[in-house]
Amino acid sequence: MFKIKNKIIKDTIMLAIMQIFLDFSAIFLNSFITRSLGASAVGIFSLMGSFLGLAGILASGNAFLCTSRLVAEESGRINGNPHRVLFHGIKMCTFLSVTTSFLVVFFSENLAVRFFGTESAESVIFAMRLMPVALISGSISACFKGYFNACRKATVSAIGDILEFSVKSVIIISMSLSGRFSACQIMIVSIISGNITSLLYMLFLFAREKNTVFSHHGAGTINFRQYVKLAFPIMFGGLLTSALSSTNDALVPICLKQSGDSQEQAFALFGVFEAIVIPAIFFPSVIPCSLSGIVVTETARASAKKNQERIKSITAKLIQYTLIYATFSGAFLYVFGDRVGEMLGGGDIAGQMISAIAPVVPFIYLEIVLEAIIKGLGLQGFSSLNYLAEYVIRISAVLILVPRMDFTGIIISYYASNIFGNTARLIKVIRYTKTGFRDFPMFSWICKKKIVHINQKILLKAVQNREN
Repeated sequence: MFKIKNKIIKDTIMLAIMQIFLDFSAIFLNSFITRSLGASAVGIFSLMGSFLGLAGILASGNAFLCTSRLVAEESGRINGNPHRVLFHGIKMCTFLSVTTSFLVVFFSENLAVRFFGTESAESVIFAMRLMPVALISGSISACFKGYFNACRKATVSAIGDILEFSVKSVIIISMSLSGRFSACQIMIVSIISGNITSLLYMLFLFAREKNTVFSHHGAGTINFRQYVKLAFPIMFGGLLTSALSSTNDALVPICLKQSGDSQEQAFALFGVFEAIVIPAIFFPSVIPCSLSGIVVTETARASAKKNQERIKSITAKLIQYTLIYATFSGAFLYVFGDRVGEMLGGGDIAGQMISAIAPVVPFIYLEIVLEAIIKGLGLQGFSSLNYLAEYVIRISAVLILVPRMDFTGIIISYYASNIFGNTARLIKVIRYTKTGFRDFPMFSWICKKKIVHINQKILLKAVQNREN
């Protein structure tokens, strides 16, 4: 148990360091793109990235999370065969990515018109016709990343992400400096290069893997049909969340215009919120985010072994330490939000937004670890319903309040949806895992100290009474 705990802490620290490196590198890369290709290129990159993200979810079926959880569960079962589960995942992703790629290529011209709003963008159509290579390589790579994450080799997946980002960055910089390529061409070539590099790295490590504790040769406990049945709720949850999030983002500028802002002002406010406020709020969450992927596999493995004490221990410690960390992070953002906003180039309005949203940070960060536990325990049905209710509240608040209260309505929508959604998650997790008040380390320590103090007082009083 002690070694496992140290392994989790070690992996979390390593993943956090790697994620911080990626976040800072992404900021510098965006700055380079803006200077070299102009601000409009950043918009094209974002739009193409949004489309690729949606297509990627359809093509991979949320492969990383599926393989992470199901491989971890299989490794915790008698006669389990994690390799067979991995190959089930690759088979499913290959089918989904080939099907999605066919649809993207077949409808590329119509999608270019509808999604990008232009008929003359030949570079967009060119990029969409190359997209199958990106989708197929990215989906299979995600399967291997999930497998290594389930095998308690989370740093392997993180190194794959760094290699992928590094190759993408080199391609983007070199093609941008040449001045002969459009933003869409640069985008798709860089993504294909990064995905193939990551996939080759994963294949190389997998081929070298010998005689590990996860290299079982059992018959396996699930077949391909069962894998699909188990993976479908996870895939559906990812699609639902992505669709609801995109709908909410699309409605914000429209509602800001209804409040009296011009179109330029509405998009400027939305840009400040998305590019400065949200990254600032979520930047300290690099630690719970790095931990969440590990938590999914550890919880799934403990669940497969029916190790209730392990699940209760993980749940109690995560909730307690996340709340402590998030409270300090929220307090820092509340006090120094104005300076953070100005430093990031958002001015006074960004600083005011950061300070206004900071008090709800404990709920936002709590969602990260609670969702990891929920997914590890296989409670996908609850997760999807809770996300649906959360976004109904958020979208309703945006539609009703933003036209009347301008940006204050968006802040209220964040408070209402996060408090409701994460309170529901907390209650569900505590009840399902049967985690009691005394299971929380700090609360248990406080109770013990209090009991000892009371017993000392009782004993002292008894001694005094006897002397009298």
